[in-house]
Amino acid sequence: MKMSALRLLWVPVLLCVTHAWLCHGACVEVDSDTEAVKGKGFKLGCISCKMRGEVPASATVDWWFRAKGESEFAHIYSYADMTSYIMDDRFDDRLAWNGSKKTDDVQDGSIFILNVTFNDTGTYRCFFDRTLVFPNYEYRTNATKFIIINVVGKATRGMASIFSEIMMYVSIIGLQLWLVVEMVYCYRKIAAAGEEALRESEAEYLAITSESKDNCAGVAVAE
Repeated sequence: MKMSALRLLWVPVLLCVTHAWLCHGACVEVDSDTEAVKGKGFKLGCISCKMRGEVPASATVDWWFRAKGESEFAHIYSYADMTSYIMDDRFDDRLAWNGSKKTDDVQDGSIFILNVTFNDTGTYRCFFDRTLVFPNYEYRTNATKFIIINVVGKATRGMASIFSEIMMYVSIIGLQLWLVVEMVYCYRKIAAAGEEALRESEAEYLAITSESKDNCAGVAVAE
């Protein structure tokens, strides 16, 4: 009986560890780099995390571009149903999806520019259109981010890039610490539940033993 109780205790332990592991891979919003180098590739980063990570969702991502000196944004790229579309001739064969893979629940909408030119200098707009799927209804929400890109002839290490990298590592360390705290909390909770279950099993065993002795004594008297 004690072994059965211990086996049952492993179920919440595994669930707790699994939950902590999933949270370890949580979405973190990191700003995009803003300096591209002529002739090189460049990642336009755009991450939009769901406010409710456990809720199923689907999302489409659209990118718009306003060149330096222009007043209007032009639609250059669209991603929906795991399929991408280049919408502007200036970017033909130069844009590639670099975001969430093999899922409609897109949280990373980043794209990659190949063979950057000086004409790519300007403001990029990333637009998320997301639908959260609840049991009895759907909720639609959106998010927009702007990225100003400057194209240079030679790479330099900008402060924005350094700050973004620092924040990324700080976020990763924070998630690691949170994972340790949650696993310690789960361990203590399960350990307390285990002790209580063992006490209950022992009390039940003693009660059954006592009842058996009483029954045997009654049979002996009757004889």
